[in-house]
Amino acid sequence: MTENSLDTAGRQAAADQASGARAAAAGPGSVDAADGLDGTASSTVAKQPPGGGRPPRPTLGRRALTFADSLWRPALVLAVFFAAWWFVAAREYVPNYLVPTPGQVWETMTTQWSELARHTLVTLYETVLGFVLAAVLGLVTAVAIAYSRTLDKALYPIVLFAQVIPKIAIAPLLVVWFGLGLTPKIILAVLIAFFPVVISGVAGLRSTDPELLDLAATMGAGPWRTFRKIRFPNALPHLMAGLKVAVTLAVVGAVVGEFVGASEGLGYVLLLANGNLDSALLFADLILMSAIGIVLFVLVEIAEALLIPWHASRRAGVSLTTS
Repeated sequence: MTENSLDTAGRQAAADQASGARAAAAGPGSVDAADGLDGTASSTVAKQPPGGGRPPRPTLGRRALTFADSLWRPALVLAVFFAAWWFVAAREYVPNYLVPTPGQVWETMTTQWSELARHTLVTLYETVLGFVLAAVLGLVTAVAIAYSRTLDKALYPIVLFAQVIPKIAIAPLLVVWFGLGLTPKIILAVLIAFFPVVISGVAGLRSTDPELLDLAATMGAGPWRTFRKIRFPNALPHLMAGLKVAVTLAVVGAVVGEFVGASEGLGYVLLLANGNLDSALLFADLILMSAIGIVLFVLVEIAEALLIPWHASRRAGVSLTTS
C-alpha cells in the first residue's frame, strides 16, 4: 500500500463525511475508496472545467473584492456600536467616570502606549505558551482516549472533573505553589484551554469510517500509517474547531491568573484601573485583551485553511469568521 494511495483515501473519507455524501473530494488526486486506493480516477471524481485541468485561481482583484465583502458587515456593526457609545458618553447619559468617550480611551492608549504594550506582550506570551501546551497535551490525551477503552474509562471522568472546577478557585492555590511569576498564569491558561481540545480531538478521531479502517488494515497499513494518513486528517476539522475555542479561552486563563497575583500583564492593569476608577484605562485594557483573542483566533483559522483546504467549508469558500 503506497503512501500516496493511503493519503488519498484518508482525505477522501474526511471530505465525504464533512459533506454528508459518499462523493469524492474535489481537486486533483481525490478518488473514491472503492477504486482500490490506487490513485486512478473514478466516476465520482469532481467535474473538471470544460478546458480540462484545474479551475482557474481567483485573481488578486477578485480576492480583494471577496475580502472586502466579508468585512463590511462586521465593520458596519462596529461603526454603529461606536456611534452609540460616543453618543451616550458625549451626552453624559452615563457619567464619564463610568463610561468614557472613545476619544478619552484613544488618548489613554496613545499617551500610555509604551506601558500598555509591555503588559500586552506579557499576557500574549502567557496566552500563546498556555495554548500551545494545551493543544499538545489535549491531542495526546484525545489519542489515548480514542485508541484505548481502558484509558477512555480512566481519563475521561478525570478530564470532565477537572473542567467543572472553577479555575478562579484554584488560582490562589497555584500562586501559593508556584509563586507570583509566569508559571501560575500559564498553568491556568492550559487548564482552561485543555478541555475543548480533548473533546474535539476525541470526536474527530472516532468519526472515521470503520469500513475505511478495515480496508486499510486489509491492504497492510499499520496503526501508525493509518493514524497519519486516515484518522488524523479525518479528525482535523473537529480538532481545528476545538483549537479555535481553546485559543480564546487561553486568554481568559492568563488574565484570571494575573487577577490573583501579578505585577505585570493586562489583568494586573485591569485591577489597577478598577481600583483607581480610571474607566478610560479600563476600556483600553479590555480592547487590548479582545485584540489578543481576535488575532490568535484568526491565526488559527489561517492554519485551518492551510491544513484542510479539501474540507467542504473551505471548498465552498465559507469562513467561520465571516459567514
